[in-house]
Amino acid sequence: MTPKDLREKTDTELKKLKAEWKTELFHLKVKKVTGQLEKTHRIREVKKDLARLLTIEQQKA
Repeated sequence: MTPKDLREKTDTELKKLKAEWKTELFHLKVKKVTGQLEKTHRIREVKKDLARLLTIEQQKA
């Protein structure tokens, strides 16, 4: 998701997205450890998206 898209979202939408991405990141890490994860690059993508979201949250505050 691009920073522009994130800036257009409301605070409640950002909180919902943050919770979803944190949960997804947790599940991806568990799958990686157990050897079930095929697309390991997805972890990197989710971490970057989460970092973008947190940055936008700080800028709005």
